[in-house]
Amino acid sequence: MGCVVEVGGATAGEVEAIERIFQARDRQFSRFRPNSELSRVNRAPREIVTVSKTFGQMVERALAAASATGGLVDPTLVGALAAAGYDRDFDELEPRAEKARAGAPGHWRAVRMLGRLLMRPVGLELDLNGVVKGQTVDEAVGLLSGDGFVAAGGDYAGRGERDIALPGGDSVRVTRGGLATSGTMNRRWLRAGAWQHHLIDPRSGRPAASPWVEVTVSAATCLQADVAAKAAFLLGRDGSNWLDARGLAGRFLPEEGPPVVNDMWRRSVSAPMAA
Repeated sequence: MGCVVEVGGATAGEVEAIERIFQARDRQFSRFRPNSELSRVNRAPREIVTVSKTFGQMVERALAAASATGGLVDPTLVGALAAAGYDRDFDELEPRAEKARAGAPGHWRAVRMLGRLLMRPVGLELDLNGVVKGQTVDEAVGLLSGDGFVAAGGDYAGRGERDIALPGGDSVRVTRGGLATSGTMNRRWLRAGAWQHHLIDPRSGRPAASPWVEVTVSAATCLQADVAAKAAFLLGRDGSNWLDARGLAGRFLPEEGPPVVNDMWRRSVSAPMAA
């Protein structure tokens, strides 16, 4: 998944089980493994493809996320990611002289699941990584027998209270649920001297122009927090009210200046180090 996975409070056996589930999900859903199920589905020359049960469940979660966010979190932006330059594993990306291009806008409504049958136009490729990572963090925490946590690339879920560092400094005490950060500080690259990033606006097919560099959201699950953080980032200054309307706490970090928090975050934080 292109990130470090951290586990705390687990037995040796639980660590091994968590490692296995992350490795299995990477093998199944990586865009950059030619033999992954995702790659095979994306290459399929027909509109209807039979997929595994786990794959179908992830597609359904991705479509639910798209519906809940009005299409902002769209799983059909592979072409736009490639057009922006994200066409290989992130660790292999290097500055290039050619300019980034606009990709096709999101087209999530063209994707359907019926049992284990995936239906989409031939050539419409899926990227399920965000949903897969958040869901896998949630499932991995379920493997813990006691208090502990699992964190992966800005996504966190745990049992028991724990102080979590936030982008730009500060920390917050998470007492339940999940915490996720979506932004551009750690995943960006240069094309023709201009920074590009992986948070594509499905309305334009280009990396989103947002006043924020990082958005952190607290929610009942890591997956819910991850989806909401991305949507709030893409919404720009409207992201705060969007989260408040859904009862979700959010913290917004601009390029310069102190972080901005929404009403739900202020109400949730009972002390400087507690939430």
